[in-house]
Amino acid sequence: MADLSSMGEDAVIAKLVQGIPLAEHVQVGPGDDCAVIDIASPKGLQLLKTDTIVENVHFLRTAEPFSIGWKAAARVVSDFAAMGGQPDSLVVALAVPKELPFTFLSAIYEGIYACAEAYHFSIVGGETSSSKEIILTLSGTGYATQPILRSGAKPGDSIYLTGQIGGSIAGKHLTFQPRVQEAQWLCTHLPPNAMMDLSDGLAKDLPRLAEQSKVGFDIDLTQLPCTPGCSPTQALSDGEDYELLFTTQHPLDEHLHAQWRARFPNTPLTKIGTVTRHKKTQLEGGWEHFSNSSD
Repeated sequence: MADLSSMGEDAVIAKLVQGIPLAEHVQVGPGDDCAVIDIASPKGLQLLKTDTIVENVHFLRTAEPFSIGWKAAARVVSDFAAMGGQPDSLVVALAVPKELPFTFLSAIYEGIYACAEAYHFSIVGGETSSSKEIILTLSGTGYATQPILRSGAKPGDSIYLTGQIGGSIAGKHLTFQPRVQEAQWLCTHLPPNAMMDLSDGLAKDLPRLAEQSKVGFDIDLTQLPCTPGCSPTQALSDGEDYELLFTTQHPLDEHLHAQWRARFPNTPLTKIGTVTRHKKTQLEGGWEHFSNSSD
């Protein structure tokens, strides 16, 4: 029988969720950045998300504990942003070694609370347990009036990225800013046909978007907005960028680019390619949880 390393993360998830029954009020189930639930709310449709970070996989004990907490919360917020939504309420499930100093744990929570204050959501409960390593799982609700899915890309769409990609190992994966306001701007001014955030690297995530949309893509590697000092290969593969990857029917004209630069002067917006009917659907690189080494 195949083990997890021979299957790969996407295949494992596909097998686990195959045939899961969904109630009528579930508009979007497994496979996107968030689940979408149709409930009566003045804020719009409800978004559900859970995310886990694990010591020696997503961070080292030598990292600043504040940054560990910030990252744990910001990853969830980034998924809400990827749907064109905003966070509302989160709960924290925490497993830590019993010998961990309380000051370290307290600083982790300071990072979580700082993210909550910056992005206007509440921490409303959680659970604690002991373990050999630090494990943080944050789950919660958000909302969006018109969620943007991974499955909406159309042939002829332009493919864009916010910010710069590559070089997460240098530390930006612990301090990134979820693109909530940027996503709101895009939804107001375009909107995108499809969108997701980059967590496992462009080489993994762009093919996922293409597969969900049943399209191909053609990208220009010379146009990748690489983090200074990073190569296109690193930009494709490093992962944990948490930038927005989106497609739109019409390329942004200079007027819209000028508005973007005025609103987000430190965040470039770059066209990297085009959605196609049947062309390239795979790239080399990216993070794979069940085959990449976490050493």
